[in-house]
Amino acid sequence: MSHDTATAHRASQRPADPQTALPPRRAARAGAPRGKGRTPLLFCAPFLVLFAGMYLAPIVYAAVSSLYSVHRSGLGLTAPTRVFDPGANYLRAFEDSAFIGSLGRVALFGLVQVPLMLGLALGLALLIDAKSARGKGFFRLAGFVPYAVPGVSAALIWSFMYSTQSSPVNRLLAPLGFTVPFFDEDLVLWSVANIVTWSWAGYNMIIIYAALQSIPAETLEAARMDGASAFRIAWSIKIPAVRGALVLTAVFSVIGSAQLFNEPAVLQPVSSGAIPSTFTPIMSAQSAVAAGNYPYAAAQSVVLALLVAVVSFTFFKLTSRGESA
Repeated sequence: MSHDTATAHRASQRPADPQTALPPRRAARAGAPRGKGRTPLLFCAPFLVLFAGMYLAPIVYAAVSSLYSVHRSGLGLTAPTRVFDPGANYLRAFEDSAFIGSLGRVALFGLVQVPLMLGLALGLALLIDAKSARGKGFFRLAGFVPYAVPGVSAALIWSFMYSTQSSPVNRLLAPLGFTVPFFDEDLVLWSVANIVTWSWAGYNMIIIYAALQSIPAETLEAARMDGASAFRIAWSIKIPAVRGALVLTAVFSVIGSAQLFNEPAVLQPVSSGAIPSTFTPIMSAQSAVAAGNYPYAAAQSVVLALLVAVVSFTFFKLTSRGESA
């Protein structure tokens, strides 16, 4: 064997260099700058900072504050002190009949108002989406306008409509021999529900109508060629197609019902006592804040948040089970 041939043979027996043995793509990836993978995190940083500061931090602060109790001296001459007592506020919340009553009132509100509002929104969306509908743009705008009115302003408008002195509704009904006691204790909850429905039905209608636009036109045309009526098409094709939008709007509406505050708070001064300061859980927590008992208000807020999370999770599980079936 010649010298050149032996040298080439020994070179072929040497282990390959790890960097040169990498495939072209892996070698290029290994040589890429390490800072390149951090670029997406830099773009997400503003959102993460705001999310942590405006969402996570208040939740953690409320949860921690709810573990303390406010103790005052019998004479009230000294400043109140905060004592670590994890279960005191939660025990008080579940023994507070006013707070429990506000939870039951909001639960009844959601069970009745949410299905009625979503049914109305679905019906309006189907009417606008109908092939024979005219002036769709006008009716979409007309349905959405109430949502554009701020909640406090809407409640003020309806307080005028409900007022015993200036209600145009009761003035029209007076010649018939009866009036509607909008601020009666048994009716005031549904007076509030009417304002919420008026304000949010158009918003939900737009979401459902947008979902209807995703249905392929070929599917609807094939159903018409098969002789399906407009009602049959809506029941068998359109409504199942907007199931996801209905679930989304239902969850948002449940959360909104739990956060009910603006409408009853605005109507409270003119309700002749029919709307107490603990009418809803949020109003009850606000009353605790006004009394200077921040830990108890935090405990009420935590209880409400946990109940809403359980209801939303259960609703999602039930709807997803029906969808998979």
